This record gives sequence, C-alpha cells and structure tokens, in this order.
Amino acid sequence: MTRIRRTAVAVVLALVLPLPIIGAGAAFAAAGQPPAATATTATTLAPTGQGVQLELPRPTGPHAVGVNTLHLVDQDRPDPWVPSAGPRQLMVSMYYPAHAGTGRPAPYMTTEEARLFLNMEGLDGAFPAQALADTRTYASTDARPEHGRYPLVVLSPGFGLPRQTLTGLAVDLASRGYVVALVDHTYEDSGTTFPDGQTLGCALCDLSNVSDAESLQSRAKDVSFVLDQLTGRHPAWQNAQLIDRERIGMAGHSLGGAAVIPTMAADQRVRAGADLDGRFFVPVPAGGLGGRPVLLLGNPANHAVGGDEPSWAANWPDLDGWKRWLTVTGSTHVSFTDVPVLADEAGITGVDGSIPSVRAEQLTRAYVAAFFDEQLKGIPRPLLDGPSPADPEVVFQQQP
Repeated sequence: MTRIRRTAVAVVLALVLPLPIIGAGAAFAAAGQPPAATATTATTLAPTGQGVQLELPRPTGPHAVGVNTLHLVDQDRPDPWVPSAGPRQLMVSMYYPAHAGTGRPAPYMTTEEARLFLNMEGLDGAFPAQALADTRTYASTDARPEHGRYPLVVLSPGFGLPRQTLTGLAVDLASRGYVVALVDHTYEDSGTTFPDGQTLGCALCDLSNVSDAESLQSRAKDVSFVLDQLTGRHPAWQNAQLIDRERIGMAGHSLGGAAVIPTMAADQRVRAGADLDGRFFVPVPAGGLGGRPVLLLGNPANHAVGGDEPSWAANWPDLDGWKRWLTVTGSTHVSFTDVPVLADEAGITGVDGSIPSVRAEQLTRAYVAAFFDEQLKGIPRPLLDGPSPADPEVVFQQQP
C-alpha cells in the first residue's frame, strides 16, 4: 500500500487559502504518483477569507443540472477497511439533466467535510470551512428531471480526495446529456458525511498492510454495487428511469483512474473507461478488455512517452479496443480536478502548473465528454482524431 499512501496525503488543500502563504508545490494529490516538486508547508495560519465566494466554472452543455444524494448500503459485504463498522456504506451524488429554475442551489460539500478536507493538510482554521462548503456548483438539489434516457457515467475520485473534487466534471457531463454517479469510497478520503450527520474520515490512510490490488479490487466492487443499485429491478434512485442501462461508462482521477481498468475487467456493464492521470497499479488483463474503448489523459511529467511513470507504456499494447493516450502540456496531477480553479479564485498561484487552471478544466471537460459522446452516444468527435490547432496543449502520445 506504500505506493498508494502518501506520507502526508498531499491533497492540495492550499486550495482555499486566500493569501499565498502556501508554496505552489503543495498542489499534488495522492494515489502514489511521483511528486513533481517538493511541497512546502504553511508558515501562517491566521483565520481569514470571510466573505469569499468560490465557484466552479459554468457548465458548457444545454441542460440545467439537478443533483440528488444517495446513501447506499451493501448488506452482503462488510466494510473492507473498518469491519467493525458493519456493511459497506457509500455516499453517491447523482447529477442529471433537469428543468431550469427548479430545485435549490446545491452546496459543494458539508461543512464538516470541508473542515476535514482542510484539516488533513494542517490548514484547519486557515480559511472558513463554510466558504468551501458553499462553493457555487451550478447544480440544483432535487431539481425536476428532464424527460429522456441518458448514458450513465460513474466517476471515482483520487485517494484522499473527497468525491466533490470532481464536481465540475460531473456537472458539465450532466449539462451535456449524461447521468453521472459521483461515488465517495468510504474511509478512503478526508471525510464523508452520512445522513445521520456522522462524518467518517480516512481510515485507509493509516493502514500499511493493504496492497494496491486489494484497494483497487475494493473500488471495483464499490462501482459494481452502485451499478446494481441504479440499474436493478428495484433501483435505489428515484430518477433511475433516466438511465440507459446499455450505455454505461466510467472515469476516475488518480486512484479512481487506476480503478477504471480493474472495474472494466470485472464488470462487463462498463462499456468505456477514461483514466485521468492514474497509474496502472493492476495490469490490463492478458486477454484485453473485449475490445472496449479506453481514454488515457494525464500530465506529461509522469505520463508522456518516456515519462517518470512507465505503467501506461507497459499496458498500452494490451488495450485491445479503440484507445487514445493524451497528455496536457503544463498540467500537474490535480489539473484534472476542481482544485486548481478554486485555488486560483482564492489567490493561490502555481497549483495548476504552467497551464491556467480554467484552461485545464476546459480541456478535461472537452476531451472526456468527446470520448463518451463517441463511445456511448455514437457521435463522432474529430477532437479525438488527432492534434488540433485549437488545443496545442493536448499531445497525442500514442494512437492505434
């Protein structure tokens, strides 16, 4: 587990500091990626930031976006990290196309989740947790769903990162006509709040005897259970009629990205997978993935051909379907999450590498959506055919 656990779980919680008192190198998330720079620590933690309004970039699709929160309990599986807790419990945010003007503004996370997110990096009190919790998401809680059937995309966050750090991608996909299940893997992030008000922290951060394979196998089981609950005969989600059960994909960041291939190998329902800067801790099965498509999108320091992290190159030949291997020049490990955008809004520079945070967010949204448009909707997207003059930062490392 040492490759997945980071000594300090450097999850970039410089994210909301309104003054540049934390070094730019602090913006490196977990999941065992080799750090591009040494993180520095805060020198001053004076409470500040009152009145700051953070917000995610506006979604780019034509649909308004609704969100429901699900509490799912797997009665057939004890929690793998805290067996004394009983059955495995998961919190899932469901984003979907909705009627504009319905519902109420959705918070980014609970105040306690925000506090623990800050506390994990020793920044508790440096910025009001409520300000992070109140980040504008452009989604509306319990909004009235639009009619129709939409592809489902499951999103899995990085190790140590709560699911909310992929909210911007989730909202944007929903605005483009997808249902999105954003999954929190309990005890694997800074904190997850449950309906009873209890917030559970990162138990896995303190375990040293868990292998990479065990961690990824657990995530694959989480995702399959979520799919069971969303697409079974008696679905747990009140708007499950929106889901087209024949069109399901998965994307993840960091350890969540690493979990995409094991999940596809274990669950044939996942027809397409996108790995956002996640190392292949578990190799592609020797027989491939039955021709199912895969998108690899990462930062060049680690994931360019000849980069520091060799697992993409080692596994590329075994991906037996449509595939693309892209890197974004100037990006860092967390450029594919909400963190750099919010950090910039708060006045922290350098979190996003040399690429502007909003541009990194734009490219992540565009290329992930293009992938799922082609693979789940059957809509050709020339964006994925080769290098584009409009996107010079995106480098096609390999194509079939």
